[in-house]
Amino acid sequence: MTMRHGLVTHVMLIAVLMVGCAKTPATTGGSAPAPTGSASLAASDGADGRMASATGAQSGTGSGGRVVPGEYSPLADLADIHFDFDRYDIRTADAALLDKHAAWLRQNPDRLVLIEGHCDERGTTEYNVALGERRAKATMNYLLSRGVPAGRLAVISYGEEHPACAQHAEGCWAQNRRAHFLAKRG
Repeated sequence: MTMRHGLVTHVMLIAVLMVGCAKTPATTGGSAPAPTGSASLAASDGADGRMASATGAQSGTGSGGRVVPGEYSPLADLADIHFDFDRYDIRTADAALLDKHAAWLRQNPDRLVLIEGHCDERGTTEYNVALGERRAKATMNYLLSRGVPAGRLAVISYGEEHPACAQHAEGCWAQNRRAHFLAKRG
């Protein structure tokens, strides 16, 4: 019986080692395909010197350069899209808005876009940065699926660090769960 017990223990140990443990927080599925060919960059937002994770297809600049968020500015033509709590899938109404964004980007081929992923204040900093990145990547992937060239898009996640609204209520939190768009001339 001890030999059998030892064999069971070894099999369980091997199974645990093969499966491993989760490295990132679990979230619900997204509607966009998984990002491909993304390169990670470090980018400082300039306001407080905090380093944020920036990820973009071909570094988001088309030339392999570093993404500097301070070089981008908001445009009225590119409104924020929003997400449900703890989700990064693109909602139907937001998909229609992203279709308009894709059309605008095709009409303005000289513009580069930085997509910021944001979360509400609930959850750990690490969890929110990861969720914000998933939101920004889902948004980027949707635009890629609509024909926007990868070299014109970059993403960055701020998690909960740059809220649009500072109240501690669901209506405010819903405003903070967003992908925000900034653009610059290429």
